[in-house]
Amino acid sequence: MEFRSIAERICGDIVLSENTGEALRKWRSIFNATQSDLAKKIRVSPSVISDYESGRRRPGSAFLRKFVTALIEFDSERGCQVLSKYRYFIESDQSAILDLAEYQKSAKLQEFCEVVEGETLTDFEKAINGHTVIDSINAILSLNAFDFYRLYGLTSERALIFTRVSTGRSPMVAVRVSNLKPSAIVLHGLNANNVDEIAIKIAEIERIPLIVTGMEVKEMIKRLRRKFA
Repeated sequence: MEFRSIAERICGDIVLSENTGEALRKWRSIFNATQSDLAKKIRVSPSVISDYESGRRRPGSAFLRKFVTALIEFDSERGCQVLSKYRYFIESDQSAILDLAEYQKSAKLQEFCEVVEGETLTDFEKAINGHTVIDSINAILSLNAFDFYRLYGLTSERALIFTRVSTGRSPMVAVRVSNLKPSAIVLHGLNANNVDEIAIKIAEIERIPLIVTGMEVKEMIKRLRRKFA
């Protein structure tokens, strides 16, 4: 399979998910496929896909293979709109990216902040459907303007968590000039008093929740994945 690494990652995400039905639905949604679209590819009725997504059936390895293959074939027929983006991310230099995850269900700002023990400096309610944890120093050294878009994974509705920041101005300026806007920005290792006023102003203009947290990075990633991914 040409997109083997992507297929393996999707299968792994589904198998390790606490709710395989929601995981199946999530990936179908990412690939913008309907239940009918996949049913035609797999040669089953749409009700069978519905049964798996609702948890009435448990997927085995044979079904997972057919399911993922169908997603890939479906997207390939439409010019690899999702696959090209996902493969580029997997094959790229990820030294600046400490963790990236897509969530099984949307997280509200308040519950997200509770998980990371964060303090909000600007408060706008947004749906958070994933996160990317970024080493800011490596990002500055290795990412160009185009590479910045890799940080958004499969959706821009995510929290960008910047580590090793000094004032928070640089990440916010990068977001300001970007066409894609995240659902939230987290500045790691700063307290509220040390955040640059320009960074806060940009967050207000863009209507992006700005959060600070001092939680240890590995623990933060662990908690976010356990709660939402």
